[in-house]
Amino acid sequence: MKGKLILENGKVFEGKIFGELADTVGEISFNTGMTGYQEILTDPANHGMMITMTYPMIGNYGINTDDMESDKVQLRALIIKEDAKLPNNFRCEMTLDGFLRQYNVTGFKGIDTRYLTQIIRDNGAMKAIITAEDLTKKEIQERFEKFSNKNAVAEVSTKEVYEIANEGKRIGVLDLGVKNSTLEYMKERGFNVVVFPYNTKAEEILAANLSALVVSNGPGNPENLTETMEEIKKLAGKIQMFGEVLGHQVIALALGGKVAKLKYGHRGGYPVKNLATGKVIITAQNTGYVVEELPKDFEMTHQGVNVKTIEGMKNDNLKIVTVQYMPDLYKESNDVFENFLKLV
Repeated sequence: MKGKLILENGKVFEGKIFGELADTVGEISFNTGMTGYQEILTDPANHGMMITMTYPMIGNYGINTDDMESDKVQLRALIIKEDAKLPNNFRCEMTLDGFLRQYNVTGFKGIDTRYLTQIIRDNGAMKAIITAEDLTKKEIQERFEKFSNKNAVAEVSTKEVYEIANEGKRIGVLDLGVKNSTLEYMKERGFNVVVFPYNTKAEEILAANLSALVVSNGPGNPENLTETMEEIKKLAGKIQMFGEVLGHQVIALALGGKVAKLKYGHRGGYPVKNLATGKVIITAQNTGYVVEELPKDFEMTHQGVNVKTIEGMKNDNLKIVTVQYMPDLYKESNDVFENFLKLV
């Protein structure tokens, strides 16, 4: 079906709608990954987002049920140049188009995605609409005004405590939008994992007899999570904590640091330097925000290479370690998480 991608700055792209043939609105950004489109589609951190892939052909290896990062597609829309009609992989169970249809999610294709990426890079992340209709300026504005991603964490977080039973030590996860791969990583290492809703009280977490707490990644603006910050303040110094991406940012805010919105986010592969070893690692990132100022008595452990962003921090007295990237995805970038789990 022919359709239009309408950006908040007034730019319009004409292409084709695939997947669910329906109108949609969300916040648009881009991801530079060459692979991993299924993880991007199902990552809770992308809830409410429209993502354009800079790699020109998407869907080459199809979709399988093993690599889901949550129980559904979290994106509002996936925007690509071209989709692979005949995916070829021994694990393939369905096409990208069929996957989007199954979860009622819109796809948009047939446009110059590199030009679209340049626009986002120059103008910053913004709202966008995909539609097959000829909308008036008033209708476009009304749709932009109706869209909000403020409650994204509440929408993706678990609604009740659950446990992934194992024989090892009990480790908690404060679920701001935790990925299946993070939980699986800890399960494979023998931990008994207890997952808590994002707004769980500190007293309940401390009463659970945990050896440590992981504050997970998730979607949206960390400054919206005021009730989560209040509970993290109470937990600081009473339990070992590890924060990843949104968790890293929320911990920083809770303990007096500052966070800023990135112009277009860091989504895809990103080089980060370990300040202790001098080693540069390629990390998997998916965030629109960054810690701008460290909390008092925290030390920066990792720094961005392209832009000198704070990519990791720690406080030995409080037994808190956090990073701006996903440490459980790539072997070369998971040392900090692996070391934390060894300490636990």
